[in-house]
Amino acid sequence: MKKAQLSGSLRANVGKKDAGALRRQGMVPCVLYGTGEQTHFSVRAVDMHKLIFSPDVYQVEIDIDGTKKTAIIQDLQMHPVKDTAMHVDFLELLDDKPVKVSLPLRATGSAIGVMNGGKLRQPYRKLRMMGLPGALPEAVTVDVTDMRIGDSVRISELNVDGVELLEPANAVVLSVKMARGAVSDEEEEESEAEGETEGETEESAE
Repeated sequence: MKKAQLSGSLRANVGKKDAGALRRQGMVPCVLYGTGEQTHFSVRAVDMHKLIFSPDVYQVEIDIDGTKKTAIIQDLQMHPVKDTAMHVDFLELLDDKPVKVSLPLRATGSAIGVMNGGKLRQPYRKLRMMGLPGALPEAVTVDVTDMRIGDSVRISELNVDGVELLEPANAVVLSVKMARGAVSDEEEEESEAEGETEGETEESAE
């Protein structure tokens, strides 16, 4: 996983009044848990928004008044109108303790079926998985170059070392579907074969 850093300050008081005051100062109230105790702190909203509005998922090293902890964002509450973070929950990571996360699914390459006019569909933008923090990848990457119209990729076909995928095994994560005006792969191959035959016939006539 990608890594990021945040600096936070311990909260002197915990409650709605205190949280509201922090937000007016451009801060986001947060809590860190996962090892039996909770730590309430706050971070600058501008720093937090760089993480939550990114397509990537981060392991975050949080420096809370000199004490450093590594964590991931477990839950967040957003303002219903302003689209700003209201509160963020962090789960502390331990090297020997598996953790459940949702990481991006990314397709690479240009699918044959798409070049023939088909449409690449990706129902899942992120995949739920479980693994030790050190084994978690930045993303699950699938090369779609050889995919033709009608082809699909299921969870059962993906293999991520050291990680257990938690989505249903038969779930389709990528597929190339026929679109209006698309040329099927069979038609494309037949067209190429006809072109070669015509070329041979012309050469024979000469």
